[in-house]
Amino acid sequence: MRQRLTPSSLRLLVQGGFALFLAWICVRFLAHVQWALGQTEIWTPKPPAVEGFLPISALMAAKRLLFTGAYDPIHPAGLTIFLAIVGMSLLLRKGFCGLLCPVGLVSNGLERLGRKLGIVWHTGQTARRLLGVPKYLLLAAFGYAVLTMSGEDIESFLRAPFNLVADTKMLLFFQSPSALTLGVLGVLGAASVVIPAFWCRALCPYGALLGLFSWLSLTAVTRDAEACISCGRCAKACPVALPVDTAQRVTSPDCQGCAECVSACPVAGCLGVRILGWRAPWWSIAAGCLAIIIGASVLADALGCWQSPIAPQMVRRMHMLVFGGMPGF
Repeated sequence: MRQRLTPSSLRLLVQGGFALFLAWICVRFLAHVQWALGQTEIWTPKPPAVEGFLPISALMAAKRLLFTGAYDPIHPAGLTIFLAIVGMSLLLRKGFCGLLCPVGLVSNGLERLGRKLGIVWHTGQTARRLLGVPKYLLLAAFGYAVLTMSGEDIESFLRAPFNLVADTKMLLFFQSPSALTLGVLGVLGAASVVIPAFWCRALCPYGALLGLFSWLSLTAVTRDAEACISCGRCAKACPVALPVDTAQRVTSPDCQGCAECVSACPVAGCLGVRILGWRAPWWSIAAGCLAIIIGASVLADALGCWQSPIAPQMVRRMHMLVFGGMPGF
């Protein structure tokens, strides 16, 4: 018998495919960095998508764009990806967090391990809200720092040699992690086995920002109270412990749009995804997220807002200046 596609299997398929794409990006970027640092003479262009790992720089560039109308010339792809993900949240809730983010893929795997071991902690609603406080405090700190920066300060930061090689610094940091870094990652991993999506729910400021935008989302999971049999399966299936079984419309900023609750519901038509009030298939969130991120990159490339205009030799000189090996200029 042909097996029916479920939200869980689609989620794993999309996350896994996106993770493979990012792995390819990392391999290409590593070759680019080796050239930029003078370790090889074989030039490899930097894959623009790697700039998606620089959200702070993108946030500053977004403020600059808002007040000046000028696109970021240093990391244009990073700004494009940031704007695409914000747009994704406005349209399709936190679909990026639930369906694309590579950290989400790791979290899902650790959650499955915790369920097999029988050690998953199903938080109550008070504990769930308290668990989310740290990420909003981190978001407030980052937001305050960026919002209070003057236009001149942002311009100086974006054009500083440090920002130009920030993605390289990130790569080198994770290539040789310190004992402290490994310890922190270990603690986060262990916590994620016990508390599903621990990093996403408790500490990720990027997710907190996307959650605030998703409050205005045109998409939501809705529940037909008359059809509901109060079995609670939807709430148990929710990876972020939302009380889906008591909500008429799930509007929480923690909702990742994964549709796991819809799949768990035993009553046909009780739970469903609605976009602008119209009922849509549960897979529409995943399809929409992929369409937005792919469409944004294609459009940005056509408009000249994807590839950095900085000449390769200037990129190499900047790397030599910051990391040593070549006199400054």
